[in-house]
Amino acid sequence: MNSRILPSVALLVAIGIFFIYINPTWTGSIAETKAAIALDDQALAAASEYSAQQNTLASARAAIDPSNLTRLEIFLPDSVDNVGLILDLNALAARSGLSLSNIDVVTNDSGSMKSVGTSLPGALPAADQNPIGSVNLSLAAVGTFSSLQAFLSGIERSARLLDVQDIVVKGSETGVYTYQMTLRLYWLR
Repeated sequence: MNSRILPSVALLVAIGIFFIYINPTWTGSIAETKAAIALDDQALAAASEYSAQQNTLASARAAIDPSNLTRLEIFLPDSVDNVGLILDLNALAARSGLSLSNIDVVTNDSGSMKSVGTSLPGALPAADQNPIGSVNLSLAAVGTFSSLQAFLSGIERSARLLDVQDIVVKGSETGVYTYQMTLRLYWLR
Protein backbone atom coordinates (compact mmCIF):
# COMPACT_ATOMS: atom_id res chain seq x y z
CA MET A 1 0.00 0.00 0.00
CA ASN A 2 2.89 2.20 0.74
CA SER A 3 4.08 1.62 -2.79
CA ARG A 4 0.84 3.09 -4.19
CA ILE A 5 0.49 6.07 -1.86
CA LEU A 6 3.92 7.58 -2.46
CA PRO A 7 3.52 7.83 -6.29
CA SER A 8 -0.04 9.16 -5.87
CA VAL A 9 1.15 11.84 -3.41
CA ALA A 10 4.04 12.73 -5.75
CA LEU A 11 1.57 13.01 -8.65
CA LEU A 12 -0.76 15.26 -6.61
CA VAL A 13 2.18 17.43 -5.50
CA ALA A 14 3.37 17.70 -9.13
CA ILE A 15 -0.16 18.67 -10.29
CA GLY A 16 -0.40 21.21 -7.46
CA ILE A 17 2.99 22.71 -8.30
CA PHE A 18 1.94 22.93 -11.96
CA PHE A 19 -1.35 24.77 -11.25
CA ILE A 20 -0.02 26.93 -8.39
CA TYR A 21 3.42 27.98 -9.72
CA ILE A 22 4.35 26.81 -13.23
CA ASN A 23 1.15 27.61 -15.18
CA PRO A 24 0.69 31.17 -13.78
CA THR A 25 4.37 31.92 -14.33
CA TRP A 26 4.29 30.53 -17.88
CA THR A 27 1.12 32.33 -18.93
CA GLY A 28 1.87 35.51 -16.95
CA SER A 29 5.33 36.98 -16.79
CA ILE A 30 6.92 34.64 -19.33
CA ALA A 31 4.19 35.37 -21.90
CA GLU A 32 4.63 39.12 -21.29
CA THR A 33 8.38 38.74 -21.70
CA LYS A 34 7.92 36.81 -24.95
CA ALA A 35 5.59 39.54 -26.25
CA ALA A 36 8.12 42.22 -25.28
CA ILE A 37 10.89 40.27 -27.02
CA ALA A 38 8.74 39.98 -30.17
CA LEU A 39 8.14 43.76 -30.13
CA ASP A 40 11.85 44.38 -29.60
CA ASP A 41 12.66 42.07 -32.51
CA GLN A 42 10.26 44.03 -34.74
CA ALA A 43 11.85 47.32 -33.63
CA LEU A 44 15.32 45.88 -34.29
CA ALA A 45 14.28 44.76 -37.77
CA ALA A 46 12.81 48.22 -38.48
CA ALA A 47 15.99 49.87 -37.19
CA SER A 48 18.11 47.64 -39.42
CA GLU A 49 15.93 48.48 -42.41
CA TYR A 50 16.14 52.19 -41.55
CA SER A 51 19.91 51.99 -41.22
CA ALA A 52 20.23 50.23 -44.58
CA GLN A 53 17.98 52.85 -46.22
CA GLN A 54 19.97 55.64 -44.56
CA ASN A 55 23.24 54.16 -45.87
CA THR A 56 21.75 53.86 -49.37
CA LEU A 57 20.58 57.48 -49.32
CA ALA A 58 23.91 58.68 -47.89
CA SER A 59 25.82 56.93 -50.67
CA ALA A 60 23.42 58.36 -53.26
CA ARG A 61 23.92 61.86 -51.82
CA ALA A 62 27.69 61.39 -51.82
CA ALA A 63 27.48 60.55 -55.53
CA ILE A 64 25.87 63.94 -56.29
CA ASP A 65 28.23 66.69 -57.41
CA PRO A 66 28.75 69.18 -54.51
CA SER A 67 28.25 72.14 -56.83
CA ASN A 68 24.83 70.77 -57.80
CA LEU A 69 23.95 70.37 -54.12
CA THR A 70 24.96 73.98 -53.50
CA ARG A 71 22.79 75.12 -56.41
CA LEU A 72 19.88 73.08 -55.08
CA GLU A 73 20.27 74.56 -51.60
CA ILE A 74 20.17 78.04 -53.13
CA PHE A 75 17.20 77.14 -55.35
CA LEU A 76 15.13 75.64 -52.51
CA PRO A 77 16.72 76.52 -49.16
CA ASP A 78 15.80 74.84 -45.88
CA SER A 79 14.85 78.15 -44.25
CA VAL A 80 13.16 81.35 -45.34
CA ASP A 81 16.17 83.72 -44.93
CA ASN A 82 14.13 86.89 -45.47
CA VAL A 83 17.08 89.21 -44.86
CA GLY A 84 19.28 87.58 -47.50
CA LEU A 85 16.44 87.52 -50.01
CA ILE A 86 15.59 91.19 -49.40
CA LEU A 87 19.24 92.14 -49.84
CA ASP A 88 19.39 90.15 -53.10
CA LEU A 89 16.16 91.75 -54.37
CA ASN A 90 17.41 95.21 -53.44
CA ALA A 91 20.71 94.61 -55.28
CA LEU A 92 18.81 93.27 -58.31
CA ALA A 93 16.53 96.31 -58.29
CA ALA A 94 19.52 98.66 -58.06
CA ARG A 95 21.22 96.92 -61.02
CA SER A 96 17.95 97.11 -62.98
CA GLY A 97 17.36 100.78 -62.27
CA LEU A 98 14.35 100.29 -59.97
CA SER A 99 14.09 101.84 -56.55
CA LEU A 100 12.45 99.61 -53.95
CA SER A 101 10.56 101.60 -51.36
CA ASN A 102 8.68 99.02 -49.35
CA ILE A 103 8.99 95.27 -48.77
CA ASP A 104 6.43 93.50 -46.59
CA VAL A 105 5.70 89.87 -45.77
CA VAL A 106 2.10 89.07 -46.66
CA THR A 107 0.33 86.45 -44.59
CA ASN A 108 -1.82 84.14 -46.65
CA ASP A 109 -4.00 81.83 -44.55
CA SER A 110 -5.86 80.38 -47.51
CA GLY A 111 -2.74 79.37 -49.43
CA SER A 112 -2.47 75.90 -50.86
CA MET A 113 1.02 75.54 -49.41
CA LYS A 114 -0.17 75.84 -45.80
CA SER A 115 1.06 73.06 -43.55
CA VAL A 116 -1.37 70.70 -41.89
CA GLY A 117 -0.37 69.78 -38.35
CA THR A 118 3.08 69.78 -36.87
CA SER A 119 5.85 67.26 -37.12
CA LEU A 120 8.81 66.29 -35.04
CA PRO A 121 12.26 67.49 -36.08
CA GLY A 122 13.78 65.06 -38.56
CA ALA A 123 10.45 63.32 -39.18
CA LEU A 124 9.31 62.76 -42.74
CA PRO A 125 6.23 64.72 -43.79
CA ALA A 126 2.90 62.95 -43.83
CA ALA A 127 1.34 62.13 -47.18
CA ASP A 128 -1.13 65.03 -46.89
CA GLN A 129 1.49 67.51 -45.63
CA ASN A 130 3.41 69.48 -48.24
CA PRO A 131 7.20 69.55 -47.64
CA ILE A 132 7.46 72.89 -49.47
CA GLY A 133 6.63 76.08 -47.60
CA SER A 134 5.94 79.46 -49.17
CA VAL A 135 5.56 83.08 -48.18
CA ASN A 136 4.41 86.10 -50.18
CA LEU A 137 6.41 89.33 -50.31
CA SER A 138 4.83 92.62 -51.31
CA LEU A 139 7.23 95.03 -53.06
CA ALA A 140 6.69 98.68 -53.93
CA ALA A 141 9.04 100.04 -56.59
CA VAL A 142 9.52 103.14 -58.71
CA GLY A 143 11.19 103.20 -62.12
CA THR A 144 10.81 103.06 -65.87
CA PHE A 145 9.15 100.23 -67.76
CA SER A 146 12.49 99.04 -69.16
CA SER A 147 13.90 98.86 -65.61
CA LEU A 148 10.86 96.77 -64.58
CA GLN A 149 11.53 94.43 -67.50
CA ALA A 150 15.18 94.11 -66.45
CA PHE A 151 14.11 93.44 -62.83
CA LEU A 152 11.62 90.74 -63.88
CA SER A 153 14.23 89.20 -66.17
CA GLY A 154 16.63 89.09 -63.21
CA ILE A 155 13.99 87.38 -61.06
CA GLU A 156 13.44 84.88 -63.88
CA ARG A 157 17.17 84.05 -64.01
CA SER A 158 17.53 84.06 -60.23
CA ALA A 159 19.02 80.99 -58.58
CA ARG A 160 16.26 81.23 -55.93
CA LEU A 161 12.78 79.89 -56.72
CA LEU A 162 10.48 82.94 -56.93
CA ASP A 163 7.08 83.43 -58.55
CA VAL A 164 5.64 86.79 -59.51
CA GLN A 165 2.04 86.54 -58.33
CA ASP A 166 0.73 90.02 -59.07
CA ILE A 167 1.87 93.33 -60.59
CA VAL A 168 -0.05 96.59 -60.34
CA VAL A 169 1.24 99.53 -62.41
CA LYS A 170 0.29 103.10 -61.57
CA GLY A 171 0.70 105.40 -64.54
CA SER A 172 2.63 108.61 -64.76
CA GLU A 173 3.09 111.42 -67.29
CA THR A 174 6.87 111.44 -66.79
CA GLY A 175 7.54 107.82 -67.82
CA VAL A 176 8.51 106.81 -64.27
CA TYR A 177 5.91 104.41 -62.94
CA THR A 178 5.01 103.11 -59.50
CA TYR A 179 4.81 99.33 -59.28
CA GLN A 180 3.23 97.16 -56.60
CA MET A 181 4.32 93.51 -56.92
CA THR A 182 3.63 90.34 -54.99
CA LEU A 183 6.33 87.67 -55.12
CA ARG A 184 6.07 84.17 -53.68
CA LEU A 185 9.22 82.53 -52.40
CA TYR A 186 9.58 78.88 -51.49
CA TRP A 187 11.66 76.89 -49.03
CA LEU A 188 12.00 73.30 -47.90
CA ARG A 189 10.36 72.63 -44.54
